[in-house]
Amino acid sequence: MDYPQYNPQTDNAPLSDDELNALDDLLQELPADEAMNIEAMDGYLTALLVGPGDLSQRPSADWLPAVWGGDGEGNAPFPSNKQRKRATLLVLRHLQSVAIELRDKGEAWQPIFSVAEVDDRDLVDAEVWCIGFLQAVALDPEGWGALFDDAEIGAALVPIALLGGDEEDLSPEDAQRLGDLDVRDQLSRAVLDAVVLLHRRKFPAA
Repeated sequence: MDYPQYNPQTDNAPLSDDELNALDDLLQELPADEAMNIEAMDGYLTALLVGPGDLSQRPSADWLPAVWGGDGEGNAPFPSNKQRKRATLLVLRHLQSVAIELRDKGEAWQPIFSVAEVDDRDLVDAEVWCIGFLQAVALDPEGWGALFDDAEIGAALVPIALLGGDEEDLSPEDAQRLGDLDVRDQLSRAVLDAVVLLHRRKFPAA
């Protein structure tokens, strides 16, 4: 199926909160178990932007359908081609807005993380976001493998691997650590540093 190519020069307006919520609702209503929610999608798109290679040179059909759990026959999993087109447009607009925020805001960039108020404190949990991020990593294991092997970047990616990886791959010690909400909060906040580092390595002049 043909999809519009990602163009980093496109002047797309960022999604409003209402549009983000509408996209999240649209994805969650699809009859596809693998469809992402807005948090996982944000992590997935971020990884595509800061990871190896030039996303604008990759066919959108190679990565875009994963957002809604993959394409089926006809319009599936969408009930109509109109909804597919709407989802495609909203995802590409959000992708562009993430790219612009990373470029213009740097460390002030804000991903879509879950936040819970516990004892009058805001504790961040980026697990779902990191799961989405690692789905993008899985699309290019060789390219990402080189990044994980880099001493500085590999160390920075550890929080993402811990939060978003399979539970059965965790050591007993790491599994116990992740049961602590404060530890999850610290790891989640470290995810921002990892993404900023990746972006600066990839776009040193940005």
